[in-house]
Amino acid sequence: MSKAIVTVEDLAREPVWAIRPEALEGMLAHLRSAGGAIEFDAAALEAAAPRPQPVAGGIAQLPLHGPISHRFSMWSLLFGGTSTERFSAQLREALADPAVSRIVIDVDSPGGTVDGVPELAAEIRVAREKKPITAVANAEAASAAYWLASQASEIVVTPSGEVGSIGVWVLHVDRSAALDAAGIKPTFIFAGKHKVEGNPLEPLAEEARAYFQGRVDDYYGMFVRDVAKGRKASVGDVREKFGQGRMVGADDAVKAGMADSVGTIEDAVVRQRRAAAADNAMDTETRERRHRLLALGASR
Repeated sequence: MSKAIVTVEDLAREPVWAIRPEALEGMLAHLRSAGGAIEFDAAALEAAAPRPQPVAGGIAQLPLHGPISHRFSMWSLLFGGTSTERFSAQLREALADPAVSRIVIDVDSPGGTVDGVPELAAEIRVAREKKPITAVANAEAASAAYWLASQASEIVVTPSGEVGSIGVWVLHVDRSAALDAAGIKPTFIFAGKHKVEGNPLEPLAEEARAYFQGRVDDYYGMFVRDVAKGRKASVGDVREKFGQGRMVGADDAVKAGMADSVGTIEDAVVRQRRAAAADNAMDTETRERRHRLLALGASR
């Protein structure tokens, strides 16, 4: 039986986050309660990881669950997470499958790291021009998850669901006082003026703070611009009317233009299966023309 260990440090070392802070703190608290590390059966968790539903009625259902990371990792696996690489592969498979005419993304995620998210967002935005994509907040599409969901042809929010948390952050923890109290004095020997800036063993210098703020602002700009493209909204509206970092309930999200309708994932799947059946009843030329018109409307 293969075993692996995930630690608090595995989570804390991630550089830039697009996740609800309380969600990350919950994961850290879970690890701290276990003494700072958890041993688990990696193979068993891999086998239990969410996978696409079998194609039925012309619909591919893709899960976007748990914390999002760029690549498959032990901490994302432990907490039921999704990697952008794996999701991209599943999306491409659905696009290439002639039995699939429409795609439903089942979203239940607090967000995750920024790495890989802008690239996947762009891929979803292009994919919706080929096959209609419905993202369902079932029941949470937060931060990086909303970044991705906003690129679908439409967003549906479950009645109890929420979307938003549009924002990016970096955490610096200054452990220097604790080290002083323990009588420990670390010394870095390094080359490169900024090589060790932001390390947790020293207070954060103002120059380093300004640098990290600049990186956060850059990623936030990417986030806002992608949401604006996906939702056909202005950048100003995304900044001012899409929650400003807060989560937004289903009805208010529709009113603000953050989502298109309120409904369950079952409703969305049934509706898309009916649309897929109508697609299949058309001749190829008519179907392709209809999809081009839908894609044109989504891209405006």
